[in-house]
Amino acid sequence: MDAETTHIQTYPVHGEEHMAELIVALDVSTAAEAEAVVTRLGPAVGFYKIGLELFSSTGPDVVARVKGQGKRVFLDLKLHDIPRTVERAVKSCAGLGVDLLTIHSSGGRAMIHAAAEAAAAFGAAAPRIVAVTCLTSLDQQDLTDLGIGRLMAEQVVALGKLAIGAGAHGIVCSPQEVAAMRRLLGPTALLVTPGVRPAGASVGDQKRVATPAQAVRDGATHLVVGRPILEAPDPRAAAAFILVEMCGA
Repeated sequence: MDAETTHIQTYPVHGEEHMAELIVALDVSTAAEAEAVVTRLGPAVGFYKIGLELFSSTGPDVVARVKGQGKRVFLDLKLHDIPRTVERAVKSCAGLGVDLLTIHSSGGRAMIHAAAEAAAAFGAAAPRIVAVTCLTSLDQQDLTDLGIGRLMAEQVVALGKLAIGAGAHGIVCSPQEVAAMRRLLGPTALLVTPGVRPAGASVGDQKRVATPAQAVRDGATHLVVGRPILEAPDPRAAAAFILVEMCGA
């Protein structure tokens, strides 16, 4: 299998072809470390997540450095504020050339719509907006502690429907909710799944996890993997193993 193309796999959802892609989380603290990861993984991985830790420590420059290596960027800032503030933040992020951008669905319909409209203004270069439903570090007890009476699955469904209805391109949910959300949201919604762990890997601080194969079979479009690759003795081999499992699904 050609290393240049293994990071994109196609699979059928309701009769249509979709791409299941591996996104490697750059869970490091400096731009130099991020560039080293991208260089080490080489052409097999074409999509990287830049989250709060890295963006906060390096600023927008790290986006340019990763894009400069010919990679796509998932900027995972989970924007959550009043609609006008989120609108302006989305415009700033879109100007960096990012490909995916997260907001929080719990920000409400007006905020989600403002984010989607701000992104759309960039035309073909617009980032796709994906809305976080419930963080994969949360479980049912956490919802209770937050005063939310719904079951976890019900909360994810409610927030997912809200997000798509308000203009988001997709949602972020745990692999355990992917199958239900695919049935509910149809074939075109992006389903981004953190909490993906190869069999035998440590779950870390994730509470709702699944294997890469299961996530793909259930309809995920993007699988976000960090520590199982970054902390492996051979990160490139670890990424290749996950890609093979995705292909097999």
